[in-house]
Amino acid sequence: MLFNTSDISALENYRLLVCGVTPRPIAWISTQSAAGVNNLAPYSFFNVVSCNPPILMVSHLQPQNGQDKDTLLNLLETKECVVNVVNVALAERMNQTCASLSRDQSEFEFAQVDSCASAQVKPLSVTDAPVRYECRLREVLRMSTLPMGGTMILLDVVAVYVADELALEGGMIKQPLIDTVGKMGGDWYSGTRELFEMKRP
Repeated sequence: MLFNTSDISALENYRLLVCGVTPRPIAWISTQSAAGVNNLAPYSFFNVVSCNPPILMVSHLQPQNGQDKDTLLNLLETKECVVNVVNVALAERMNQTCASLSRDQSEFEFAQVDSCASAQVKPLSVTDAPVRYECRLREVLRMSTLPMGGTMILLDVVAVYVADELALEGGMIKQPLIDTVGKMGGDWYSGTRELFEMKRP
């Protein structure tokens, strides 16, 4: 079965992309508006784009109403965020922060997510996140302003928090203990409990 992307709808393309490009890591992004409201929202179009300098990429799809999401609006206003890594213990609360709230409501309060001050940026951090990347906005690249069109957000990492129980071994975070959650298609998620290693040739 072959699909020509120009012959099918944006929704059909979306389903083919998000159900095939899996599992996707989840950036649980905390931002703060200029008015001081703390926002928290998950994004599964997320990855590393550079290590020298350290840069993360997050992309969000343009809503049907054509308006930017709170996360992007806050980043454009204040230029800072925290990318919190989601583990299995946080999955249900992360899912609650997908709810559509007004801009003056905080998802931290709505989903009862514990927060703490960040080290180098103003937005709050998720206290129980096993790894947190404190970031400043580098650049915003709009791929399309159409509904479901993408906006790529590039973030400079200025500080990294790693929970003590994930103690580094040779500079590496202990992978069997991080227990991260990945996004699959539809309402499906994946865990990372089943791990195996293969040495590079």
